Amino acid sequence: MDFKFTAEEEAFRQEVKDWLKANIPPRWFELTTGYWQETDESWKIARAFQKKLGVKGWLAPAYPREYGGADLGHIKRLILAEELTYHNAPVGVETEITVNWVGMALQHFGNEQQKKDYVSRVAKGDIVFCLGYSEPNAGSDLASLQTRATEKGDEYIINGQKIWCSYAHYADYCWLAAVTDPDVPKHRNMSMFVVDMKTPGITVRPLINILGCHSFNEVFFDDVRIPKENLVGEKNNGWFQLAVALDFERSGVQTAAGNQLLLDFLVGYAKSTKRNGRFLSEDPALRNELAEMAIEIEVARMLCYRIAWIYKTGGHSNYESSMAMLFGSELLRRMTDVGMRVLGKYGQLMNGSKWAIGQAEIARSYLASLSIGVGGGTNEIQKNIIAMRGLGLPRK
Repeated sequence: MDFKFTAEEEAFRQEVKDWLKANIPPRWFELTTGYWQETDESWKIARAFQKKLGVKGWLAPAYPREYGGADLGHIKRLILAEELTYHNAPVGVETEITVNWVGMALQHFGNEQQKKDYVSRVAKGDIVFCLGYSEPNAGSDLASLQTRATEKGDEYIINGQKIWCSYAHYADYCWLAAVTDPDVPKHRNMSMFVVDMKTPGITVRPLINILGCHSFNEVFFDDVRIPKENLVGEKNNGWFQLAVALDFERSGVQTAAGNQLLLDFLVGYAKSTKRNGRFLSEDPALRNELAEMAIEIEVARMLCYRIAWIYKTGGHSNYESSMAMLFGSELLRRMTDVGMRVLGKYGQLMNGSKWAIGQAEIARSYLASLSIGVGGGTNEIQKNIIAMRGLGLPRK
């Protein structure tokens, strides 16, 4: 198998690099942004940048042109995602949620009017979605959710609570899972909806994360009335739609590039920093650890490339997405653990300290990595999916 990109694809990669160099605002690099660390200022910068991407068709590069994309295909989408991530462009989890999870699901299950109303605006960067999945008593067992959507006339009336809703305080819409028939078994009783976050009866309360930032939220629905046309796909077929959307969530093709950025930072630090009169890069144990990380990044990269190839050939990534998510999340934890040892006591310092290394990227990534491997389904869930769907092992 030839893993090389074509000349056209390499030219596209260079085009992306040149464009990013000219278009990422300098102020962005002065901010300490990363997983779950958005502020009002960084959010405004990111939204403006994402709209620039939308104008080029690069926010949703694999979307059809009729829905605002560039119809570039999934290999160029992979290349673009790698470069955006490696160059720390102002795109993050909110872009993944809106464009690659919800937008992709709406293309599969939404009717033509919903695609025109939502998918096209997603591709332009005009709207942002949050996810209405988890509840206080429904996390890994998501089929146990209790939020109800009761059909009444031309409306659905929604009551319930969601938790860990990333960026719900910024979002325009919620991609919501709710029970529509409580009298049938789990997995057959729920439906998916698009809910305008400005609808009366919605209350958003902040949850402060481990980094001291407001990224997560509780969202309460009290007699929230939405039109029937906001139902996506077939009623009571929501579990299937949700499962497909989760496959999109777990397939993050930018994973390897993010880890590569951290590794390059650590290698540069080791080459330029002395401890006890010797450069850190001369320590054979550290060299071995960094080499191991480089090898594992290549493994993660191949898992990502496999997913892009599956989509390119018209398939759907299922257990392959779980493999990439499982390996990628554990790799990030190992990477940041190595980083903390490389930096020593400096690794404990957060941004704001004059002694912090860089912008405390390693310390912040170390803390943020705790959530990776939980959101989108825990690593234990991913192992079960790989076992059952990938290896054909029995459920019990």
